[in-house]
Amino acid sequence: MLDSIMTSPITLQPLLICLGTAMVLGVLTALVFLFKSRSSASFSLTLALLPMTVCMIIMMVNGNIGTGVAVAGAFALIRFRSVPGTAREIAAIFTTMALGLSLGMGYVGVAVLFFVFVAALTLLLTQLDFGGTPRTEKQLKITIPENFNYEGLFDDIFEKHQVSVTLEKIRTTNMGTLYELTYQARFAKELVPKAFIDELRTRNGNLNIVIGDFGDREML
Repeated sequence: MLDSIMTSPITLQPLLICLGTAMVLGVLTALVFLFKSRSSASFSLTLALLPMTVCMIIMMVNGNIGTGVAVAGAFALIRFRSVPGTAREIAAIFTTMALGLSLGMGYVGVAVLFFVFVAALTLLLTQLDFGGTPRTEKQLKITIPENFNYEGLFDDIFEKHQVSVTLEKIRTTNMGTLYELTYQARFAKELVPKAFIDELRTRNGNLNIVIGDFGDREML
């Protein structure tokens, strides 16, 4: 079951089995990694097609060192022309590449078992919101003029609305004429009160205030 079905030279039946399995596993992998996650249609299509592409490349290399080096160089060029994705997207791409490598070498059983384990673990951890932040925890960005002393500037407002904050980052904007304060804020309720925002913008001179969920676009 776990032995390679690939023959040398490549015959039609193993080729169709490997490519067909790659197509099915690619689509299923895309569905698994898109579960409770937002992504573009182009990325979903990429996940679905990548196992077949890698599978075909490995079949064509078939022990040829020169061809293997050329393929590695092509992948390197593609990498530098790619936009960095989320950690989840990177994991999905590595998974589909592993499936393609296994199928390209004829190990259909190994690829199917690998997919089952990865899919089960991904769905379980996603359902449990593994490593996620509480829904009441948000990122708060407040812009203030450069002549404001940001130390304790909003403490009374935070205390009034029962918001627990940690100042994470301070940066200058608008040619140094403004400060942007980034807080990790935990609210008493999921819905942020309008009165809280109104009091903040009154205090900061009606400059920008941004409240949102923590993104996951940081690279590992």
